[in-house]
Amino acid sequence: MTSSAPPAIDANLAIALDALLTEQSVTRAAARLHTSPAAMSRTLARLRRILQDPLLVRAGQTMVPTPRAQALREETAAVVRRLGALLAPGAGVDPADLRTTFTLQAADLVGAALAPGMSALARQEAPGISLRFRAEEMEAGSALRDGRVDLEIGSIDHVDPETRIEELVTLRMAAAVRPDHPLVEGTLTPERLAAADHVVVSRRGRFTGPLDTALAERNLRRRVAVVLPSHMAAMTLAAGSDIVCLVPTPPHAGVPSPLTDVATALGLRLLDIPLPLPPLTIGMAWHPRHAADGGHHWLRTAVRRTLHARAEPKSSPHADVQGVRVGAGAVSA
Repeated sequence: MTSSAPPAIDANLAIALDALLTEQSVTRAAARLHTSPAAMSRTLARLRRILQDPLLVRAGQTMVPTPRAQALREETAAVVRRLGALLAPGAGVDPADLRTTFTLQAADLVGAALAPGMSALARQEAPGISLRFRAEEMEAGSALRDGRVDLEIGSIDHVDPETRIEELVTLRMAAAVRPDHPLVEGTLTPERLAAADHVVVSRRGRFTGPLDTALAERNLRRRVAVVLPSHMAAMTLAAGSDIVCLVPTPPHAGVPSPLTDVATALGLRLLDIPLPLPPLTIGMAWHPRHAADGGHHWLRTAVRRTLHARAEPKSSPHADVQGVRVGAGAVSA
């Protein structure tokens, strides 16, 4: 036994009926819906057939509703209002009403730079949210896709094609050393830099990076004494020894940035590296299903405000509109 399919519902008929019953004129209803009187007259004829009622009848120079039309008027108007609300763009979200946890994936240095400012913004504007920072992982693309991560922040170079990416800030690398390190005195040359002991930050355990490439072009080679997976651990080591640590800083010396707050708190001196190194681009990535979500929009804005509060960023012209691939180098190799 087969069941017949339910009849198709044309929402446009409800909108036309509402206009006809409100205006009680084919001409005015047509003008209201930006159509022709002839087309509206055909729609009225169709409504009459469906409802088996004339709906509007001539009374001298005007048209008046039938009792059935009068009974339908309020209900029709309510249906059209509900349709309008259903199909309207999503209303803006009041951050104060948010009750959720946002998960951000970032290197420890980026997390340390973002957490204080974003926590302060959340307390002021969205006290019902919690922020969960996760360490960088190789499967960031799939984590964004399946919802385990709301936002990835760092050097974005391993995401899925549909992932949306926004460039946040472009940085340069500086040599971070304790205040009384021998390199602080005199001119820092490539030779003196290469002769010092270094710590490399790499979650994959790599010993080399862009600095080694630049040194090799001058037939120089540095000694890597330690490889650590964490920027925080590397900077702590540099603060208590003669080991040199590389730290991302704003493009122009002396410009404050939350990304250098930890180095400043540890008392490290940041020295310009006398070699051309590729810039480091920090971006954020999210899955397109979050693009129009009001809560996620607040989250992305909070990241921008935190990083841009004291450093001049270089923003992508496609920010928050479409995906653009960014990233040369990495926060941690």
